[in-house]
Amino acid sequence: MKKSLLLLLALCATLAGGRTATAQTYVKLNGLYALAGVVNPAVEFAVSPHSTVQAEIVVSPWNSIRGKHMTFGILMGEYRRYFRGHNDGWYLGANIGMMAFDMSKPFLDGLHLRFEDRYCKGYGMMIGLCAGYEWRFRERWVLDAFFGWSWMSSFYNGYSMEGEIDLYPHRPVKPRFPDPFNGSSEWYPNKIGLSIGYRIISPARARGELPQQQRRRNR
Repeated sequence: MKKSLLLLLALCATLAGGRTATAQTYVKLNGLYALAGVVNPAVEFAVSPHSTVQAEIVVSPWNSIRGKHMTFGILMGEYRRYFRGHNDGWYLGANIGMMAFDMSKPFLDGLHLRFEDRYCKGYGMMIGLCAGYEWRFRERWVLDAFFGWSWMSSFYNGYSMEGEIDLYPHRPVKPRFPDPFNGSSEWYPNKIGLSIGYRIISPARARGELPQQQRRRNR
């Protein structure tokens, strides 16, 4: 699991690093996840006047929370289309990601989020859509509120909370190996939060160019 998380971090750095030298770039941290002890940094950079691309990771370092396994890592890439202009106002996005996990599966019980009394170890992928709003305040800061929903496909080994192999669902034919992979696909929320971001690169300023309004003020 630790090797998988390190791989996720390396891939995220590769995706983000190639563009930051030439594009307006924000680095962000999800405050909502941070309150729950989950790390969710992101790098977003502009690719056109109305479009951005974001690379992000989500890491839960906890072996367990209230007796439930809760270690996972997610790497996600996302394209965003802003209606007003990049990093300004409402946007729609599409994302794709991969994950590795050792966790108890969440499910909705009415309006309550609960977790199964078993855990799974495995990996998976996801593809989904998101919507959000970015508000720029002061000169370099931005707030990003967002919500996403995705189709997730996972392959995993299942265990009881005591560590015994848990073949669920039960199979009509005895499996060839004692600990085979299970598989499942479902629709789940894949991101929600309120991130605060800081602009680390502004190409116009790096070239010594000032915005038109500021040039007028300096005359």
